[in-house]
Amino acid sequence: MESLSTYDKGKRSFQGRNYKKDIESHLEFQDRMWSPIRKAKRKLPASYFFIGNHEQRISRAIDLSPELDGAISLKDLRLDDHYDEVIDYSGGTPGVKEIEGIAFAHYFVGGIAGRPLGGIHAGYAIATKKFSSAVCGHSHLADVSFHKNLKGGAVIGCVVGCYQDYSNPWAGEVAELWWRGVVILRNTDGRGDFDPQFMSLDYMRKHYAGET
Repeated sequence: MESLSTYDKGKRSFQGRNYKKDIESHLEFQDRMWSPIRKAKRKLPASYFFIGNHEQRISRAIDLSPELDGAISLKDLRLDDHYDEVIDYSGGTPGVKEIEGIAFAHYFVGGIAGRPLGGIHAGYAIATKKFSSAVCGHSHLADVSFHKNLKGGAVIGCVVGCYQDYSNPWAGEVAELWWRGVVILRNTDGRGDFDPQFMSLDYMRKHYAGET
C-alpha cells in the first residue's frame, strides 16, 4: 500500500503511486499463489491472513480522512476469497491468534508503548517477553530462540523473514539483512513445541521450480 504511506508523502519519490495499482498488485499476487493449489483439486489447508501495518494503512487513512469511508476499504483486498479467517488489528496493534499452542501475529508488542518487539535478536525478545511460543514477521529478518518454562514446556520465539525477491526502494542497505523464504513448523504438539524448517527462496527455486 505505497499509495497510503505517510513516511514520504509529498516527496518526489511519492509521485506515481496509485491506490488502484496497489490493490491490483495484491490481487495478482493472491491469484498467482492460490491458483496452482486450487487446480490440484486437493483438500485445501486451513488458511489465515494477519492484517499487518501495511494493510492497516487503509483503516488508518479512513480514520484520518473520514471522507474516504466507502471509497476505500479493507474489503478491496478480497481476503475472504482466499482465507478462512482474517485476523484484524486489535486497537492499535496487530491481532493475535493461537494455533496449536503457538501465538501468531504480524508483530508482537512489548511494554505499554505498543512498539514492535524486534532487533537482531527478535526471537529471544519475543520468547522472553511473551512467555509462550510465538511466531511473527514484520521485521523481514529471520531469528529463532529456544527456551523452556518451569514445567519443561517449549517457549520458542520465531521471526520468519519475508517472502519477496525484491528490495523496496526505501530499505537501502537494510535490505541486505533481510531473509527471504518461508518457514514450516514441523512436529507441532499442540502445546507450543515445534521444529522450524527454514526454506529460502533460492532453495525453493532449486528444488521445486527446477532452477539452477
